[in-house]
Amino acid sequence: MFGAQGYESGSLREVAALAGISQAGLLHHFPNKVALLSAVLERRDEGASEETGRAEPGVHTLGALVEYARQSAFKPGEIELFAVLSAEATRPEHPANAYMRRRYQWITDIAVESLSAARDQGHLRPDADPLRLASQMFALWDGLQIQWLLKVNDVSVADGVEHFLDLHLVKPLRELLREVQAQR
Repeated sequence: MFGAQGYESGSLREVAALAGISQAGLLHHFPNKVALLSAVLERRDEGASEETGRAEPGVHTLGALVEYARQSAFKPGEIELFAVLSAEATRPEHPANAYMRRRYQWITDIAVESLSAARDQGHLRPDADPLRLASQMFALWDGLQIQWLLKVNDVSVADGVEHFLDLHLVKPLRELLREVQAQR
């Protein structure tokens, strides 16, 4: 519904009607529209957590992140929702501000842990700073998502993130994943 009518135009009354429940029932679970939208994003994050949580830190998790970006291309509504809500939530008083801050800290922690493990395993260039790389990777990811939504230059978010990682790894990510898999 929000994808069809926009996030500003869509109402909780319409969401409740589409879900087949009363508006009061919807409000019992989600006190406002931002809470509902945040719940959708949290559910999306749970899927990402399952994907990356199964992988051991290092190139496996980096590969899982790229694969998650690849699979997200099949969910343009979620990407659009994230782009809109993350921009709106930059205001400290916005109801989704705390959620976005927690989310960015969570994904940064995952990336830093994996980049640090990759460095310790000799897969990341020794002069690379995992925190700086994680921050840059997610800035690139978010920017590519917006370009993808706008259909600018037919970008692939996953390919862009993978190429960024390849610039900082000692070998391309796909090659490292094959090598690590062959060692098992």
